[in-house]
Amino acid sequence: MKRICVFAGSNTGIRAEYELMAEALGNELARRGLELVYGGSKIGLMGRIANTVLALDGKALGVMPTGLFRGEMVHTGLTELHEVKDMHERKALMGELSDAFIALPGGYGTLEEVFEVVSWGQLGIHSKPVGLLNVNGYYEPLVQMIKNGVEAGFIPATHEELLICEEDPVVLLNRLQEYKPPAQTNKWSELSEA
Repeated sequence: MKRICVFAGSNTGIRAEYELMAEALGNELARRGLELVYGGSKIGLMGRIANTVLALDGKALGVMPTGLFRGEMVHTGLTELHEVKDMHERKALMGELSDAFIALPGGYGTLEEVFEVVSWGQLGIHSKPVGLLNVNGYYEPLVQMIKNGVEAGFIPATHEELLICEEDPVVLLNRLQEYKPPAQTNKWSELSEA
């Protein structure tokens, strides 16, 4: 692994632990020599992790749609800033540049991004690991929802392994580096295996 894409809130949230864990993850990325790929903002948890990586002489690559956000949001001190046409192009380039994905706490955008890359993994579009940094139990309801999907027959049981959830950035990165994708199984219960 060379680059990790981190999806994160454009706000910092109401708990100090969210910022502290964004910084802890940034520290660990820089310590391991892993480059950060992210949405290119200088605010929120996105800004915290980028600033941490850069302060430790790490590399931070941002991907931002041209003209979509106010200029004061764009981080101007990045190693690289890729300007793209729209959000679809943004996510595609972030995926292309990255060897693994991690979601810090965030809102609709973060959830949408993590579910898209998990779906791509399920369909065999990529075999890259996807992790959740479960700060203060933030992702426990989501993990339970996935278990509900398995129990209800909407998600194959082996596909539960497509999403790695840990509370510690060191443990999470270790698991991402050791990741072996689950065997491809038929996701469509009404179709034969052939």
